[in-house]
Amino acid sequence: MKEIKVPELAESITEGTISEWLVKEGDSVQKGDPILELETDKVNIEVNSDYTGVLAEVLKQEGEDVEVGDTIAKVDENGEAGSSSEEKQEESSEQASNNENESQNQAEEQPSSEQKQEETKAADQQHEKKDPNKEVVASPATRKRARELGIDLNNIHSNDPLGRIRPEDVEAAAKQKEEKPKNDKKADKKPDKKSEKTEFDKPVEREKMSRRRQTISKRLVEAQQTAAMLTTFNEVDMTAIMELRKERKDQFQEKHDVKLGFMSFFTKAVVGALKEFPLLNAEIQGDEIVKKQFYDIGMAVSTDEGLVVPVVRDADRLGFAGIEKEIGRLGKKAQKKELSLDELQGGSFTITNGGIFGSMLSTPILNTPQVGILGMHSIQKRAMVMPDDSIEVRPMMYIALSYDHRIVDGKEAVQFLVRLKEMLEDPYNLLLEG
Repeated sequence: MKEIKVPELAESITEGTISEWLVKEGDSVQKGDPILELETDKVNIEVNSDYTGVLAEVLKQEGEDVEVGDTIAKVDENGEAGSSSEEKQEESSEQASNNENESQNQAEEQPSSEQKQEETKAADQQHEKKDPNKEVVASPATRKRARELGIDLNNIHSNDPLGRIRPEDVEAAAKQKEEKPKNDKKADKKPDKKSEKTEFDKPVEREKMSRRRQTISKRLVEAQQTAAMLTTFNEVDMTAIMELRKERKDQFQEKHDVKLGFMSFFTKAVVGALKEFPLLNAEIQGDEIVKKQFYDIGMAVSTDEGLVVPVVRDADRLGFAGIEKEIGRLGKKAQKKELSLDELQGGSFTITNGGIFGSMLSTPILNTPQVGILGMHSIQKRAMVMPDDSIEVRPMMYIALSYDHRIVDGKEAVQFLVRLKEMLEDPYNLLLEG
């Protein structure tokens, strides 16, 4: 029998949950064939068989948590496909019952001398503990204080090099004896609180959180607890971008075979603003600020199983078409659960677009260890006062920047959004600068 173990997944992933077995006991498998799907914190990974043979036994079922190195199944290299695991179980159960009967018969025949020896040994050990003649080095005053407090000197560990027990050792032992019941009561109460479930008078449905949802919950709470998070807002007049898209969309799609969307404009503007305000493209490591000289922009994508943030690498080197193609490619892979770990790690700044769901305003949470995230929202027509005091109906979008106040000051955050607004409201210049 050969054991199949959970392989090394990635440096940051040490465990996962078995999402689905792709084969069942008795099926033949080839070396390199996928046998199960493992759900990790970031992506779903297929685990392949290291051997050719028959899947003889499944040790971990769907929904169970496993760690790297755990044995999850056994492969019989000499087995035949279709062999029933029930027969093996019956054989093993029969053998176990036979062994049990034999052991019972032997136990009845053998004299109980071993049992008597064990009882004698336990009694001797108990007698040694209670033996008052065991030598303890202590002063008369120490012995008197121990009798008053009901402390057994034999149970006190002395820190004295010569093994002498001092009065302060007795006092410490008495104090520890008093605190132990209190700690035991607290320990008994803690599990009750954690396991406590609210009962409802009306029907409810309970569903276990997926590993990915648990990880998302954990990371969002950690971000709020560890970062000095603050959000500042501004608004963008989308008139120029919408007119430009209307003018160039057909030509752009014909040339590049991809639609010209809003995300490429925002990505290019974000990269330009990050170059002017590098602290928003940094992170904190210990007591150091690491300013990144690259622009890997994370794009938050909503899937059925939760939010994922694939990364557009080197966004500063891509044109509008390159950004749109990469966003489309990553978005499709996210929906199909085909994203690799490399496509999810190492971003320097994140953009999230709640506007596609109709959000008008929000305060996005940082994607730690990043120190900045931009929130886009839905475009709403509003009456705006123009520079000549006239009033026009303009398509406006609120934008929100959440940032880590530990290294980014309010002045820089506000100026970042103002610069972003200027570039987005002059998209022709943004196109020329690339």
